[in-house]
Formats: sequence, structure tokens, C-alpha cells
Amino acid sequence: MPWIAACSADDIDNEDLIRWDHAGRSYAIYRSPDDDYFCTDGFCTHEAIHLADGLVMDYVVECPKHNGQFDYRSGEAVRLPACKNLNTWQTRVENGQVEILID
Repeated sequence: MPWIAACSADDIDNEDLIRWDHAGRSYAIYRSPDDDYFCTDGFCTHEAIHLADGLVMDYVVECPKHNGQFDYRSGEAVRLPACKNLNTWQTRVENGQVEILID
């Protein structure tokens, strides 16, 4: 499986996320407080609202519609009404580019 360049590492502010669309799917790419990068499904599992408009605090993203929360490192739903986990994908930074390993 090839790594896919998604964006520049500088495109994402600390404790923030961006939307990334690829091959008919939508993802969310996060930059943690310690400059690590993570990738999850782009849409909340509760009502399919894109997480790109959500609030990122430490290692949690909050859905902008009903305030469900997910730990973006693991995809785990950590606050209702979200109760189904997000899928996650491996990330790495190579030559200043965030790359995602999509299976």
C-alpha cells in the first residue's frame, strides 16, 4: 500500500485539523499539541457532519453539531451522542509533507 501525500505539515496549525478528500472519501487530518499528525474519517459517526468545522482541544475533536467528541489518536468516541468510533489511518511526515497510509 502506498503512502499518499495529503498536505504540507505547515497547512495545519497546532491543535487544529483540516479536511482532506481523496478517492471519493473525506478525511480529517489533525496536528496534536506535540506536533504529531493523525488521520480519521472526516464525518461524525452520529449524524455525518464533517469534523473539519469542529473544535480541537488537546487530543479530542468535538463535532460542531451536537458536541459529540472523539479522541482523534484512536478514533474512540468519548462523549455522547457519538457512540461509534471513527476509523483511523497511519500518518507520517516526510520532507515536510503529511502522508497517509490508506488501505
